[in-house]
Amino acid sequence: MTDPARTVLAGLGAIRSDVEDLYKDLHRHPELGQREHRTAKKAADALRDVGYDVTEGIGGTGVIGVLANGDGPVVMVRADMDALPVRERTGLPYASTATAIDEDGSEQPVMHACGHDVHVASLIGCARLMAARRDTWRGTFVALFQPSEENGDGAGAMIGDGLTAKSPRPDVVLAQHVLPCPAGFVGTRAGSFLAAADSLRITVHGRGAHGSMPQAAVDPVVMAAMIVVRLQTIASRELAATTPAVVTVGSIHAGTGPNVIPDRAVIELNVRSYDDATRAQIMDAIERIVRAECEASRAPRAPEIKRISSFPPTVNDEEPTRRVAEAFAEYFGDDARTAELQTASEDMSEIPQAFGVPFTYWAIGGIDPEHYAEAVGKGTVAQDIPVNHSPFFAPAMQPTLDTGVSALTVAALAWLGN
Repeated sequence: MTDPARTVLAGLGAIRSDVEDLYKDLHRHPELGQREHRTAKKAADALRDVGYDVTEGIGGTGVIGVLANGDGPVVMVRADMDALPVRERTGLPYASTATAIDEDGSEQPVMHACGHDVHVASLIGCARLMAARRDTWRGTFVALFQPSEENGDGAGAMIGDGLTAKSPRPDVVLAQHVLPCPAGFVGTRAGSFLAAADSLRITVHGRGAHGSMPQAAVDPVVMAAMIVVRLQTIASRELAATTPAVVTVGSIHAGTGPNVIPDRAVIELNVRSYDDATRAQIMDAIERIVRAECEASRAPRAPEIKRISSFPPTVNDEEPTRRVAEAFAEYFGDDARTAELQTASEDMSEIPQAFGVPFTYWAIGGIDPEHYAEAVGKGTVAQDIPVNHSPFFAPAMQPTLDTGVSALTVAALAWLGN
Protein backbone atom coordinates (compact mmCIF):
# COMPACT_ATOMS: atom_id res chain seq x y z
CA MET A 1 0.00 0.00 0.00
CA THR A 2 1.17 3.53 -0.70
CA ASP A 3 2.26 5.93 2.03
CA PRO A 4 -0.62 8.36 1.25
CA ALA A 5 -3.16 5.72 2.22
CA ARG A 6 -1.46 5.03 5.54
CA THR A 7 -1.27 8.75 6.19
CA VAL A 8 -4.93 9.35 5.39
CA LEU A 9 -6.10 6.38 7.46
CA ALA A 10 -4.11 7.57 10.45
CA GLY A 11 -7.05 9.91 11.01
CA LEU A 12 -9.59 7.11 11.34
CA GLY A 13 -9.34 6.95 15.11
CA ALA A 14 -10.37 10.58 15.43
CA ILE A 15 -13.63 10.07 13.49
CA ARG A 16 -14.45 6.49 14.51
CA SER A 17 -17.07 7.42 17.10
CA ASP A 18 -18.72 9.81 14.62
CA VAL A 19 -18.95 7.07 12.00
CA GLU A 20 -20.41 4.66 14.57
CA ASP A 21 -22.98 7.23 15.72
CA LEU A 22 -23.96 7.93 12.12
CA TYR A 23 -24.32 4.21 11.43
CA LYS A 24 -26.60 3.72 14.45
CA ASP A 25 -28.67 6.74 13.44
CA LEU A 26 -29.09 5.43 9.89
CA HIS A 27 -29.98 1.99 11.19
CA ARG A 28 -32.69 3.45 13.44
CA HIS A 29 -34.14 5.47 10.57
CA PRO A 30 -34.23 3.30 7.44
CA GLU A 31 -36.03 4.51 4.31
CA LEU A 32 -37.39 2.59 1.34
CA GLY A 33 -36.21 3.17 -2.22
CA GLN A 34 -36.76 6.69 -3.60
CA ARG A 35 -37.86 7.84 -0.14
CA GLU A 36 -34.34 8.22 1.27
CA HIS A 37 -34.83 11.93 1.96
CA ARG A 38 -33.41 11.92 5.48
CA THR A 39 -30.49 9.67 4.53
CA ALA A 40 -29.68 11.76 1.47
CA LYS A 41 -29.72 14.97 3.52
CA LYS A 42 -27.38 13.39 6.08
CA ALA A 43 -24.96 12.50 3.30
CA ALA A 44 -25.21 15.90 1.59
CA ASP A 45 -24.71 17.83 4.83
CA ALA A 46 -21.73 15.69 5.84
CA LEU A 47 -20.06 16.29 2.47
CA ARG A 48 -20.69 20.05 2.48
CA ASP A 49 -19.29 20.33 5.99
CA VAL A 50 -15.86 19.20 4.75
CA GLY A 51 -15.75 21.16 1.50
CA TYR A 52 -17.40 19.04 -1.19
CA ASP A 53 -19.37 20.56 -4.05
CA VAL A 54 -22.71 18.79 -3.58
CA THR A 55 -25.57 18.12 -5.98
CA GLU A 56 -28.79 16.68 -4.55
CA GLY A 57 -31.98 15.21 -5.95
CA ILE A 58 -30.42 13.35 -8.87
CA GLY A 59 -32.88 10.72 -10.06
CA GLY A 60 -35.05 11.37 -7.01
CA THR A 61 -32.89 11.29 -3.90
CA GLY A 62 -29.43 10.64 -5.35
CA VAL A 63 -26.49 12.73 -4.13
CA ILE A 64 -23.00 13.37 -5.46
CA GLY A 65 -20.21 15.23 -3.73
CA VAL A 66 -17.16 16.35 -5.72
CA LEU A 67 -13.82 17.17 -4.12
CA ALA A 68 -11.42 18.52 -6.74
CA ASN A 69 -7.81 18.52 -5.59
CA GLY A 70 -5.58 19.41 -8.52
CA ASP A 71 -4.69 17.53 -11.66
CA GLY A 72 -5.01 13.77 -11.58
CA PRO A 73 -7.44 10.90 -11.98
CA VAL A 74 -11.13 11.13 -11.16
CA VAL A 75 -12.33 8.36 -8.84
CA MET A 76 -16.03 7.80 -8.14
CA VAL A 77 -17.04 5.80 -5.07
CA ARG A 78 -20.66 4.69 -4.76
CA ALA A 79 -22.84 3.68 -1.79
CA ASP A 80 -26.51 2.66 -1.90
CA MET A 81 -28.92 4.15 0.64
CA ASP A 82 -32.25 2.29 0.65
CA ALA A 83 -33.67 -0.20 3.14
CA LEU A 84 -36.17 -3.07 2.90
CA PRO A 85 -39.79 -3.75 3.96
CA VAL A 86 -38.67 -6.12 6.74
CA ARG A 87 -39.58 -6.11 10.44
CA GLU A 88 -36.32 -6.05 12.41
CA ARG A 89 -35.77 -8.84 14.94
CA THR A 90 -32.13 -8.25 15.87
CA GLY A 91 -32.79 -6.99 19.40
CA LEU A 92 -30.17 -4.27 18.95
CA PRO A 93 -30.51 -1.17 21.14
CA TYR A 94 -30.57 0.86 17.93
CA ALA A 95 -32.98 -1.46 16.09
CA SER A 96 -35.46 0.05 13.66
CA THR A 97 -39.11 0.46 14.56
CA ALA A 98 -39.79 2.47 11.42
CA THR A 99 -42.75 1.88 9.13
CA ALA A 100 -43.77 3.20 5.73
CA ILE A 101 -46.85 3.14 3.51
CA ASP A 102 -46.27 1.01 0.43
CA GLU A 103 -47.67 1.55 -3.09
CA ASP A 104 -50.82 -0.39 -2.17
CA GLY A 105 -51.50 1.88 0.81
CA SER A 106 -50.49 -0.73 3.40
CA GLU A 107 -48.23 0.02 6.34
CA GLN A 108 -44.96 -1.91 6.15
CA PRO A 109 -42.09 -2.26 8.64
CA VAL A 110 -38.75 -0.98 7.35
CA MET A 111 -35.26 -2.24 8.20
CA HIS A 112 -31.70 -1.90 6.95
CA ALA A 113 -31.56 -5.65 6.40
CA CYS A 114 -28.94 -5.50 3.64
CA GLY A 115 -26.24 -3.31 5.17
CA HIS A 116 -26.73 -0.16 3.14
CA ASP A 117 -26.36 1.79 6.38
CA VAL A 118 -22.85 0.34 6.60
CA HIS A 119 -22.19 1.49 3.04
CA VAL A 120 -23.37 5.06 3.63
CA ALA A 121 -21.50 5.45 6.93
CA SER A 122 -18.32 3.99 5.41
CA LEU A 123 -18.37 6.32 2.41
CA ILE A 124 -19.00 9.38 4.58
CA GLY A 125 -16.10 8.32 6.79
CA CYS A 126 -13.87 7.87 3.75
CA ALA A 127 -14.97 11.22 2.29
CA ARG A 128 -14.10 13.00 5.53
CA LEU A 129 -10.65 11.41 5.68
CA MET A 130 -9.93 12.29 2.06
CA ALA A 131 -10.92 15.91 2.69
CA ALA A 132 -8.81 16.14 5.83
CA ARG A 133 -5.56 15.10 4.10
CA ARG A 134 -5.69 16.71 0.68
CA ASP A 135 -1.95 17.21 0.96
CA THR A 136 -1.39 13.49 0.38
CA TRP A 137 -3.21 12.99 -2.95
CA ARG A 138 -4.06 14.62 -6.27
CA GLY A 139 -7.08 14.35 -8.53
CA THR A 140 -10.83 14.41 -7.95
CA PHE A 141 -12.79 12.28 -5.49
CA VAL A 142 -16.50 11.83 -6.21
CA ALA A 143 -18.77 10.36 -3.53
CA LEU A 144 -22.05 9.07 -4.98
CA PHE A 145 -25.03 8.05 -2.84
CA GLN A 146 -27.52 6.04 -4.88
CA PRO A 147 -31.22 5.50 -4.13
CA SER A 148 -33.40 2.46 -4.74
CA GLU A 149 -30.86 -0.29 -5.33
CA GLU A 150 -33.24 -2.91 -3.93
CA ASN A 151 -35.80 -2.04 -6.61
CA GLY A 152 -33.17 -2.16 -9.33
CA ASP A 153 -34.05 1.28 -10.65
CA GLY A 154 -31.92 3.72 -8.65
CA ALA A 155 -28.83 3.76 -10.87
CA GLY A 156 -30.99 4.11 -13.96
CA ALA A 157 -32.94 6.95 -12.37
CA MET A 158 -29.74 8.89 -11.65
CA ILE A 159 -28.47 8.27 -15.17
CA GLY A 160 -31.80 9.30 -16.67
CA ASP A 161 -31.68 12.53 -14.67
CA GLY A 162 -28.37 13.57 -16.20
CA LEU A 163 -25.78 12.05 -13.86
CA THR A 164 -23.13 11.95 -16.58
CA ALA A 165 -23.53 15.70 -17.13
CA LYS A 166 -23.71 16.57 -13.43
CA SER A 167 -20.56 14.70 -12.40
CA PRO A 168 -16.99 14.77 -13.66
CA ARG A 169 -16.34 11.73 -15.85
CA PRO A 170 -14.53 9.22 -13.64
CA ASP A 171 -11.55 7.14 -14.65
CA VAL A 172 -12.85 4.32 -12.48
CA VAL A 173 -15.92 3.57 -10.33
CA LEU A 174 -15.56 1.72 -7.01
CA ALA A 175 -18.12 0.13 -4.69
CA GLN A 176 -18.43 -2.48 -1.95
CA HIS A 177 -21.05 -4.56 -0.14
CA VAL A 178 -21.15 -6.05 3.34
CA LEU A 179 -21.82 -9.80 3.28
CA PRO A 180 -22.39 -12.54 5.92
CA CYS A 181 -18.73 -13.48 6.33
CA PRO A 182 -16.25 -12.61 9.09
CA ALA A 183 -15.83 -8.90 9.79
CA GLY A 184 -12.38 -7.70 8.78
CA PHE A 185 -12.44 -9.73 5.57
CA VAL A 186 -12.18 -7.96 2.21
CA GLY A 187 -12.70 -9.95 -0.97
CA THR A 188 -12.07 -9.00 -4.59
CA ARG A 189 -12.95 -10.96 -7.69
CA ALA A 190 -12.13 -10.19 -11.31
CA GLY A 191 -14.75 -11.02 -13.93
CA SER A 192 -18.19 -12.30 -12.93
CA PHE A 193 -18.99 -11.51 -9.30
CA LEU A 194 -22.73 -10.87 -8.86
CA ALA A 195 -25.51 -12.46 -10.85
CA ALA A 196 -27.95 -10.90 -13.24
CA ALA A 197 -31.47 -11.12 -11.80
CA ASP A 198 -34.73 -11.11 -13.69
CA SER A 199 -38.15 -11.37 -12.06
CA LEU A 200 -41.11 -12.44 -14.18
CA ARG A 201 -44.86 -12.49 -13.67
CA ILE A 202 -46.64 -15.18 -15.70
CA THR A 203 -50.41 -15.22 -16.02
CA VAL A 204 -52.00 -18.38 -17.44
CA HIS A 205 -55.65 -18.39 -18.45
CA GLY A 206 -58.15 -21.20 -18.08
CA ARG A 207 -61.90 -21.59 -17.91
CA GLY A 208 -63.56 -21.53 -14.51
CA ALA A 209 -66.12 -24.06 -13.33
CA HIS A 210 -67.63 -25.78 -10.29
CA GLY A 211 -65.17 -27.97 -8.47
CA SER A 212 -67.47 -30.96 -8.94
CA MET A 213 -67.52 -30.54 -12.72
CA PRO A 214 -63.90 -30.35 -13.82
CA GLN A 215 -64.82 -31.53 -17.31
CA ALA A 216 -66.35 -28.11 -17.92
CA ALA A 217 -63.14 -26.33 -16.95
CA VAL A 218 -59.67 -25.67 -18.24
CA ASP A 219 -57.90 -25.73 -14.91
CA PRO A 220 -55.19 -23.03 -14.60
CA VAL A 221 -54.07 -24.44 -11.24
CA VAL A 222 -53.00 -27.69 -12.88
CA MET A 223 -51.45 -25.68 -15.71
CA ALA A 224 -49.45 -23.60 -13.23
CA ALA A 225 -48.37 -26.67 -11.27
CA MET A 226 -47.03 -28.36 -14.39
CA ILE A 227 -45.21 -25.20 -15.42
CA VAL A 228 -43.53 -24.94 -12.02
CA VAL A 229 -42.30 -28.53 -12.24
CA ARG A 230 -41.00 -28.09 -15.77
CA LEU A 231 -39.22 -24.83 -14.91
CA GLN A 232 -37.02 -26.76 -12.48
CA THR A 233 -35.59 -28.73 -15.38
CA ILE A 234 -34.03 -25.67 -17.02
CA ALA A 235 -31.04 -25.48 -14.69
CA SER A 236 -30.85 -29.23 -14.11
CA ARG A 237 -31.34 -30.47 -17.69
CA GLU A 238 -30.81 -27.66 -20.18
CA LEU A 239 -27.65 -26.03 -18.78
CA ALA A 240 -24.25 -27.62 -18.34
CA ALA A 241 -23.47 -28.73 -14.80
CA THR A 242 -20.62 -26.18 -14.77
CA THR A 243 -22.93 -23.26 -15.65
CA PRO A 244 -24.25 -21.60 -12.48
CA ALA A 245 -27.87 -20.46 -12.62
CA VAL A 246 -30.95 -20.39 -10.40
CA VAL A 247 -34.64 -20.48 -11.36
CA THR A 248 -36.89 -19.94 -8.33
CA VAL A 249 -40.68 -19.77 -8.28
CA GLY A 250 -41.48 -17.61 -5.29
CA SER A 251 -45.21 -17.01 -5.66
CA ILE A 252 -48.32 -18.72 -7.02
CA HIS A 253 -51.80 -17.20 -6.72
CA ALA A 254 -54.99 -18.79 -7.99
CA GLY A 255 -58.59 -19.18 -6.90
CA THR A 256 -60.72 -18.04 -3.98
CA GLY A 257 -62.08 -21.27 -2.51
CA PRO A 258 -61.67 -25.05 -2.43
CA ASN A 259 -64.67 -25.88 -4.58
CA VAL A 260 -64.22 -23.36 -7.39
CA ILE A 261 -61.92 -23.86 -10.36
CA PRO A 262 -60.63 -20.35 -11.18
CA ASP A 263 -60.12 -18.88 -14.61
CA ARG A 264 -56.49 -17.86 -14.17
CA ALA A 265 -53.32 -18.40 -12.15
CA VAL A 266 -50.38 -16.06 -11.59
CA ILE A 267 -46.82 -17.31 -11.14
CA GLU A 268 -43.93 -15.07 -10.09
CA LEU A 269 -40.37 -16.29 -10.46
CA ASN A 270 -36.79 -15.09 -10.24
CA VAL A 271 -33.84 -16.05 -12.45
CA ARG A 272 -30.15 -15.64 -11.63
CA SER A 273 -27.42 -15.99 -14.26
CA TYR A 274 -23.91 -14.71 -14.92
CA ASP A 275 -23.64 -14.01 -18.64
CA ASP A 276 -25.86 -12.80 -21.44
CA ALA A 277 -25.87 -16.10 -23.33
CA THR A 278 -27.09 -18.10 -20.31
CA ARG A 279 -29.59 -15.39 -19.45
CA ALA A 280 -31.06 -15.51 -22.96
CA GLN A 281 -31.14 -19.32 -22.97
CA ILE A 282 -33.10 -19.40 -19.70
CA MET A 283 -35.57 -16.74 -20.83
CA ASP A 284 -36.19 -18.58 -24.08
CA ALA A 285 -36.73 -21.83 -22.16
CA ILE A 286 -39.22 -20.20 -19.79
CA GLU A 287 -41.29 -18.85 -22.64
CA ARG A 288 -41.18 -22.17 -24.51
CA ILE A 289 -42.27 -24.16 -21.45
CA VAL A 290 -45.07 -21.79 -20.51
CA ARG A 291 -46.53 -21.54 -23.99
CA ALA A 292 -46.25 -25.27 -24.64
CA GLU A 293 -47.96 -26.17 -21.36
CA CYS A 294 -50.79 -23.75 -22.05
CA GLU A 295 -51.27 -25.19 -25.52
CA ALA A 296 -51.19 -28.75 -24.17
CA SER A 297 -53.87 -27.79 -21.63
CA ARG A 298 -56.11 -26.18 -24.26
CA ALA A 299 -55.90 -22.75 -22.64
CA PRO A 300 -58.47 -20.40 -24.18
CA ARG A 301 -55.98 -17.51 -24.23
CA ALA A 302 -52.24 -17.21 -24.67
CA PRO A 303 -50.24 -16.68 -21.47
CA GLU A 304 -48.88 -13.29 -20.47
CA ILE A 305 -45.20 -13.16 -19.56
CA LYS A 306 -44.04 -9.85 -18.09
CA ARG A 307 -40.60 -8.93 -16.77
CA ILE A 308 -41.24 -6.98 -13.57
CA SER A 309 -37.66 -6.23 -12.54
CA SER A 310 -34.20 -6.71 -13.95
CA PHE A 311 -30.66 -6.36 -12.61
CA PRO A 312 -27.56 -6.58 -14.82
CA PRO A 313 -24.70 -8.96 -14.02
CA THR A 314 -21.81 -7.41 -12.11
CA VAL A 315 -18.68 -8.28 -14.07
CA ASN A 316 -15.59 -6.63 -12.60
CA ASP A 317 -13.00 -5.25 -14.98
CA GLU A 318 -9.63 -6.96 -14.74
CA GLU A 319 -7.22 -4.03 -14.39
CA PRO A 320 -8.95 -2.05 -11.62
CA THR A 321 -9.68 -5.27 -9.75
CA ARG A 322 -6.02 -6.24 -9.89
CA ARG A 323 -4.95 -2.79 -8.67
CA VAL A 324 -7.42 -2.82 -5.76
CA ALA A 325 -6.53 -6.42 -4.84
CA GLU A 326 -2.84 -5.53 -4.64
CA ALA A 327 -3.55 -2.47 -2.48
CA PHE A 328 -5.80 -4.53 -0.20
CA ALA A 329 -3.19 -7.29 0.15
CA GLU A 330 -0.62 -4.76 1.27
CA TYR A 331 -2.91 -3.06 3.78
CA PHE A 332 -5.13 -5.89 5.08
CA GLY A 333 -2.65 -8.77 4.75
CA ASP A 334 -4.24 -12.20 5.13
CA ASP A 335 -7.71 -10.65 5.52
CA ALA A 336 -7.60 -9.70 1.82
CA ARG A 337 -8.60 -12.68 -0.29
CA THR A 338 -10.47 -13.69 -3.42
CA ALA A 339 -14.23 -13.51 -2.96
CA GLU A 340 -16.53 -16.31 -4.03
CA LEU A 341 -19.05 -15.95 -6.85
CA GLN A 342 -22.26 -14.47 -5.41
CA THR A 343 -25.87 -15.09 -6.45
CA ALA A 344 -26.96 -11.67 -5.15
CA SER A 345 -27.56 -8.90 -7.70
CA GLU A 346 -26.89 -5.16 -8.05
CA ASP A 347 -27.63 -2.28 -10.43
CA MET A 348 -24.40 -0.41 -9.63
CA SER A 349 -22.69 -1.49 -12.88
CA GLU A 350 -25.10 0.68 -14.87
CA ILE A 351 -23.27 3.78 -13.55
CA PRO A 352 -19.80 3.03 -14.96
CA GLN A 353 -21.42 1.71 -18.13
CA ALA A 354 -23.19 5.06 -18.58
CA PHE A 355 -19.83 6.85 -18.34
CA GLY A 356 -18.08 4.19 -20.46
CA VAL A 357 -15.44 3.53 -17.77
CA PRO A 358 -14.17 0.43 -15.88
CA PHE A 359 -15.20 -0.51 -12.37
CA THR A 360 -14.60 -2.95 -9.57
CA TYR A 361 -16.93 -4.04 -6.79
CA TRP A 362 -15.78 -5.99 -3.74
CA ALA A 363 -17.08 -7.59 -0.55
CA ILE A 364 -16.41 -6.85 3.10
CA GLY A 365 -17.38 -9.10 6.00
CA GLY A 366 -19.93 -8.10 8.62
CA ILE A 367 -20.22 -11.02 11.07
CA ASP A 368 -18.47 -11.18 14.43
CA PRO A 369 -15.40 -13.35 13.68
CA GLU A 370 -15.70 -15.46 16.84
CA HIS A 371 -19.39 -16.15 16.22
CA TYR A 372 -18.65 -17.09 12.63
CA ALA A 373 -15.77 -19.38 13.59
CA GLU A 374 -17.99 -21.10 16.17
CA ALA A 375 -20.65 -21.73 13.52
CA VAL A 376 -18.04 -23.11 11.13
CA GLY A 377 -16.78 -25.43 13.84
CA LYS A 378 -20.28 -26.77 14.47
CA GLY A 379 -21.15 -26.94 10.79
CA THR A 380 -24.12 -24.62 11.34
CA VAL A 381 -23.23 -21.55 9.26
CA ALA A 382 -26.46 -21.79 7.26
CA GLN A 383 -28.53 -22.00 10.44
CA ASP A 384 -26.63 -19.62 12.75
CA ILE A 385 -25.38 -16.81 10.50
CA PRO A 386 -28.14 -14.44 9.30
CA VAL A 387 -27.80 -13.45 5.67
CA ASN A 388 -28.67 -10.21 3.92
CA HIS A 389 -32.43 -9.50 3.86
CA SER A 390 -32.96 -11.55 7.03
CA PRO A 391 -34.80 -9.78 9.90
CA PHE A 392 -31.85 -10.91 12.06
CA PHE A 393 -29.12 -9.44 9.81
CA ALA A 394 -26.98 -7.26 12.07
CA PRO A 395 -23.40 -6.48 11.03
CA ALA A 396 -20.98 -6.28 13.94
CA MET A 397 -20.36 -2.56 14.16
CA GLN A 398 -16.64 -3.13 14.56
CA PRO A 399 -14.46 -4.05 12.83
CA THR A 400 -17.01 -3.81 10.00
CA LEU A 401 -17.10 -0.01 9.87
CA ASP A 402 -13.33 0.39 10.19
CA THR A 403 -12.91 -2.13 7.38
CA GLY A 404 -15.51 -0.38 5.23
CA VAL A 405 -13.91 3.05 5.63
CA SER A 406 -10.41 1.66 5.15
CA ALA A 407 -11.25 -0.39 2.07
CA LEU A 408 -12.82 2.56 0.26
CA THR A 409 -9.91 4.81 1.19
CA VAL A 410 -7.20 2.32 0.19
CA ALA A 411 -8.96 1.60 -3.10
CA ALA A 412 -9.45 5.29 -4.00
CA LEU A 413 -5.85 6.11 -3.19
CA ALA A 414 -4.63 3.31 -5.45
CA TRP A 415 -5.37 5.92 -8.14
CA LEU A 416 -5.32 9.28 -6.38
CA GLY A 417 -2.29 8.64 -4.20
CA ASN A 418 0.09 7.84 -7.05
